[in-house]
Amino acid sequence: MPVPYDPDHHHRRSIRLKGYDYSSAGAYFVTLCTFQRQCLFGQITDGTMQLNEFGQIVAEEWRHSSTIRQEIDFDQWVIMPNHLHGIVAINPVGAHNRVGANGRLPLQRTGHSQRVVPPMKPRSLSSFVAGFKSATTKRLNALRNAAGTPVWQRNYYEHIIRNEASLQRIRQYIQGNPATWQDDQLNPSNPSKF
Repeated sequence: MPVPYDPDHHHRRSIRLKGYDYSSAGAYFVTLCTFQRQCLFGQITDGTMQLNEFGQIVAEEWRHSSTIRQEIDFDQWVIMPNHLHGIVAINPVGAHNRVGANGRLPLQRTGHSQRVVPPMKPRSLSSFVAGFKSATTKRLNALRNAAGTPVWQRNYYEHIIRNEASLQRIRQYIQGNPATWQDDQLNPSNPSKF
């Protein structure tokens, strides 16, 4: 029999670098995976990603994100059948532009306990990812008439890009990702390494 969730005993461990300010200027390699790694966004044909209607919506929202969030720029990115890889640059924004918006309520109460969860830091990587996931989920679920159905995994992978050599390696990885889909660890046809 499964053990019921108890927030006082079961803690999700953060995969973020402890003490790092993810709103500081820099470049980040992010990977967002679909819920249960479902292939929702299209298929790979001859080493090229063919976006379906859902994939096109994800691409539209990705592009739109940099127009509505002046602190965000994108470098190389690719949408795969069940995930998205992208290089996200966070740029400094003047103090007069800091409105503090992050698309979330100021304080949230957790389900079982009455602990207060602090809000996400405005103009941070996590704030951007949360807003992007929310916008795409809303649009995809409206299209498929499936309100409340998860589209994305709860978390996301990120890597802080610290130098030009790392940036170049990640760009090459992203560009070549569709051609290596058959061997990709996120391809549901491949046995999980985890």
